[in-house]
Amino acid sequence: MAILAVVALCVYLVDQIAKVLVVSNLYEGQQVEVLGQLLKFHFVKNPGAAFSIGSGSTWIFSIVGVGVLGFVIWYAPRIRSMAWAVLFGLLLGGLLGNLTDRLFREPGFGVGHVVDFLQIPLLPAIFNLADVAIVSSMVLFLILTLRGIGLDGRQPAAETEDAAETEDAAETEDGAEVAVADDADPVDEAHEHKNPQS
Repeated sequence: MAILAVVALCVYLVDQIAKVLVVSNLYEGQQVEVLGQLLKFHFVKNPGAAFSIGSGSTWIFSIVGVGVLGFVIWYAPRIRSMAWAVLFGLLLGGLLGNLTDRLFREPGFGVGHVVDFLQIPLLPAIFNLADVAIVSSMVLFLILTLRGIGLDGRQPAAETEDAAETEDAAETEDGAEVAVADDADPVDEAHEHKNPQS
């Protein structure tokens, strides 16, 4: 769906532009209060996964990232729901943002360090906008799953109602045909009475 591509592109561009601005204006380790203690810019280079998890295994996350990216692109044509398209767009954009860092940033191809710069008191880890998009897609996944919304945007309850309506309509048609047949019987009997057999 086009919405998936648009969301993914927006997430990717915002993430990469933010990282370029951070690298250009802050030195590694620098902290800048944005909203007091609620939000800080804290520039670090992360060799691990989202939220600085798994430092030292960058190449593994690069391979996993490429695999997941391929799966999302392969699976995308099956999506018929706006909500699921947004979900996969967030996931795709976030994966692309961090994968770009791992592939093209120092210290080398496939082992590049991801630029992280967001810090809030609720989390001990430092993260970036791509991480936010990925986590948001997971939250949306839980919501859609709990509500029973499929990739086509339909809920099982709605499908059941449609099936019931179709069945009721069929029964109504059958009942109407029977009623017509019943109404025709007296006429036939009267006709036979007026024209008795010899």
